[in-house]
Amino acid sequence: MRRDYPLIIIVVAGLVSAALVSRWNDMHRQNLSARFAEEQFYLDGPAVRRVTLAFNDVAADWYWMRSLQYVGRKIVAYRDAHEGRFDLSNLSSLDLHLLPDLLKICTTLDPKFLDAYYYGALILPDLNANDAVNLLNYGIAANPDQWRLYQHLGYVYWQQNDYQKASEIYGLGAQIKGAPPWMAAISARMKAEGGATAAAREMYVHLYEASDDLNVKRMVEKQLMRLDSLDERAKIRQVLSDYAKSTGRCAASWKEVAAALRAARVRLDVSSAPTDPSNTPYRLITGGCDVDLDDNSPVPH
Repeated sequence: MRRDYPLIIIVVAGLVSAALVSRWNDMHRQNLSARFAEEQFYLDGPAVRRVTLAFNDVAADWYWMRSLQYVGRKIVAYRDAHEGRFDLSNLSSLDLHLLPDLLKICTTLDPKFLDAYYYGALILPDLNANDAVNLLNYGIAANPDQWRLYQHLGYVYWQQNDYQKASEIYGLGAQIKGAPPWMAAISARMKAEGGATAAAREMYVHLYEASDDLNVKRMVEKQLMRLDSLDERAKIRQVLSDYAKSTGRCAASWKEVAAALRAARVRLDVSSAPTDPSNTPYRLITGGCDVDLDDNSPVPH
């Protein structure tokens, strides 16, 4: 089935629809058990196949929209309960237990629905890595010529610290016609460096460049910010350690180590506090002997 609408339009539409559905539910005060029973009906796979017959592609689109609305509704509910705050890089705070089945039905109805695999690869690892692996392996079996599925599967294994398996998957993907040369390079780095920051940064950059989904790009940007912050904090810790050795005490304020931080090429604000990649000041902890992200920083902790 041809899909000539951008993924981001679907995501936006799904979130808007989810908000409307959520408000409607609030107004009518539907109880949770009734809503759950409704979801269970939607997840009756055999019934779906019997009803849709020759219209599997249409049904797959419906389940795709259902998946997006389901996640969107959860985000709306979370934001309502947490003063509008929600971090896209941390989906484990949402109760998305129905999402694996929704995506499974979607891809069973239309095994060529690549966007559903990519979406699952993005979200499911935070919930259950095995669900992500199973979905992507199903996608690879149905679409063996799609190197991006291997890229996402390798990333899932890397997240689980299984660097040998990640290297193997990237290597297999590199053999597919049309795969970019960096797939083989990433395979080699996974085997040699595992979870090293430099290898992680290269992988995230390629994930960013290979995706057309703005939500994927935003989540990858957050991970790149996290890696940059780890490097920055390592520099700051060295400055704090050197200061403690030379003075016999920890820094009482950032101003005391401002000169050394500048020499280490750490970014400072007007108050001489070092700032993270979001320009939020870092904070001194453990009596001035260590550094950490501010609680309000958008950089993933």
